[in-house]
Amino acid sequence: MHRSRLCSLQIDCNVDDIDAAARFWAAALGNPVDMDHPGSRGNYRQLTTPPDQPMIQLQRVDHASRVHLDIETDDIDAEVSRLEQLGATVARKLERWTVMQAPSGQRFCVVRVQRPDWPKHANRWD
Repeated sequence: MHRSRLCSLQIDCNVDDIDAAARFWAAALGNPVDMDHPGSRGNYRQLTTPPDQPMIQLQRVDHASRVHLDIETDDIDAEVSRLEQLGATVARKLERWTVMQAPSGQRFCVVRVQRPDWPKHANRWD
């Protein structure tokens, strides 16, 4: 048995200045940049979101700008296996997360638990 749920929206930004991109998205969404959040470091900026909503994080990337989802889970291997059975494929395994591709072509990540209210609203998979 393991659990998983939508964790965050990741705004991938192919830009030189991640702070300028973060200021834009903060103003556009009405969610200020939280530079004190541990997710705001290096090429990453975290926006403030209510605890019962998915997190929003921007990341500076080398590929085309896009938005992707992160699914958080208490068992990455089990969640990856479940998603593969649904037709997703592994694009890349990293130390702390796995990048996957849906049958419809979208990339998304399976990550360890990120949000403090875990396992509230998580799906249970037997």
